[in-house]
Amino acid sequence: MTSLWHGTAPLIEVDAALPPHADVVVAGAGLAGLATAALLSRAGLRVAVLEAREVGAVATGNTTAKLSLLQGSVYSGLLSHAGRDALEAYVDANRAAQEWVRAELDGDHESLERRDAFTYATTAAGARAVDEEAEALAAVGVDVDALAAGQDAGLPYETTRAIRMRDQWQIHPMRLLARLAASVRDHGGVVVPDCRVHGVEVEDASVVVRTSHGELDADRLVVATGSPAIDRAGFFARLAPSRSLVGAYRVPGAVPRGMYVSLDPDGRSLRTARSADGGELLLVGGEAFTPGRERETDRLLRELDDWTVSVFPGAERTTWWAAQDYRTVSRVPFAGVMPGTDDRVLAATGFNKWGMTNAVAAGLAIAGDLTGARVPWADALRSPHLNVRDAAEFVSAQAAVAGSAVSGLVRHGPRPVAEAEGCRVSGVCTHLGGALEWNPLERSWDCPLHGSRFAPDGSVLEGPAVEPLKAVG
Repeated sequence: MTSLWHGTAPLIEVDAALPPHADVVVAGAGLAGLATAALLSRAGLRVAVLEAREVGAVATGNTTAKLSLLQGSVYSGLLSHAGRDALEAYVDANRAAQEWVRAELDGDHESLERRDAFTYATTAAGARAVDEEAEALAAVGVDVDALAAGQDAGLPYETTRAIRMRDQWQIHPMRLLARLAASVRDHGGVVVPDCRVHGVEVEDASVVVRTSHGELDADRLVVATGSPAIDRAGFFARLAPSRSLVGAYRVPGAVPRGMYVSLDPDGRSLRTARSADGGELLLVGGEAFTPGRERETDRLLRELDDWTVSVFPGAERTTWWAAQDYRTVSRVPFAGVMPGTDDRVLAATGFNKWGMTNAVAAGLAIAGDLTGARVPWADALRSPHLNVRDAAEFVSAQAAVAGSAVSGLVRHGPRPVAEAEGCRVSGVCTHLGGALEWNPLERSWDCPLHGSRFAPDGSVLEGPAVEPLKAVG
């Protein structure tokens, strides 16, 4: 399983060793981490980016990479959970991030392509969701075109409702990461892969970051690892993990030219992209699932193939991949100081599947904090937004976590052993002891509690777990 982006990525030069000291250590070399690092290094700070695997290994390198202000049902969800002021700040943050990425990729036509964006539905339930999103967009003055049922949205099937936002963008995310990593290194920083952050000690005027390569002294630590690998604020309990598959298909004849997200119960995401040989592929994203709670993950890929072939006869899949992201209970992304760390540790998380803008917005906010050039919209996004509805959802989410823990114990017993591909490891997640489930499609052990994932040999694929599974003789 290799994403199209990794398969067509440029060479990204990295560093082998930790520096003796850094002004700021950034954990995570995805878009949030490298955008933050580039901004800080350009401001004259000594920055060390530490990545547990390789640059873009997790969300950024496996996204559908839509740089769009039209974002499915995000606006209506945020308006109902956090209110109008937060939504207005969210729009400002995403606009600023979109412009920043466009400037970074200016002139690179292989990495940045202008497209219209569409949110649409093919069912009555989906049409109601599109209407709610259109109302939320109108409430904060964001212009879209409303397309009535039957009006051409550029798709080969009928829609019950659609809205269009013109002149948005789709990007090649690994090419963007390559530019940002090069910028960090050009400004005196380092980017060190295969270096996992295990912990941090907060001292009076600094932090000591413990890593698989040893300890590193710094003034600040920024945790940009999806679900925070260093989590002194209990983020894992306020984040809902979500995973989805993407297939890249060769399609005979014409393909839709826009970027599409459906709000139907079985949602689909569509966009085009260039293949390694210069041809055009159609990228199709499938419905979301919670890692560790979907046992038949191979079924999801079959269903994605079946749907694509039914709509685009003759389509042939060339590759597939999967991405995982996290949503906060309030729907508002977090970017700021982690409580209980004396302002020494900051975090970025909760991008809700729109990381091409939200990750960069997080970088802009955090870099503004650390350089004294604070952005005007950051405070409104950091204000408390938890309401009665959010509290009820939080309780429901934790009940689902507890239910998954109980069902795992019923199936496996209190001390299960996980065995696959010749490896025998503990079947208990090293984060909070969840009973792991085998993901047959991605060949990984997934935790149903908070979304940690492990390779067959027990190594960590993504957090909040940071320690590998123990080998069992």
